[in-house]
Amino acid sequence: MRKQRGFTLIELLVVIAIIGLLSTLAVVALNNARQKSRDAKRVSDIKQVQTALELYYNDANSYPAALTWSTGSIAYSGTTYMSVLPSNPSPRADGDPACPNVEYDYDQDGTGGISYHITYCLGGTTGGLDAGTHYATPAGIDD
Repeated sequence: MRKQRGFTLIELLVVIAIIGLLSTLAVVALNNARQKSRDAKRVSDIKQVQTALELYYNDANSYPAALTWSTGSIAYSGTTYMSVLPSNPSPRADGDPACPNVEYDYDQDGTGGISYHITYCLGGTTGGLDAGTHYATPAGIDD
């Protein structure tokens, strides 16, 4: 009798199970990296808007009364500080039930436009900021 060479059914099932386990771990790691990427973009967006608002304030001596996210701009007297305001990356709530599923929110505070606050939400810990709702003001980003 001649021996046939090949893999047994058990060997094939073990290899398939190992490949399935490794691919599951890769997908989980990829989703975590995507969430961190969206949160890093959110923090970067807010810092860029803050810079544009400070430039606006230097020229106008007040902050804008309102901002229209993803379609508006920050400009004063012919000078454009930010041509297009960034939009909150999707999914906007990023799995955190405390986060609203909305764009960033800007409100002018005080009389005469002397302050503002921008509300945004992070899905996880990013750059020393915990997950959840955060506020940016002229003093900086809260933690």
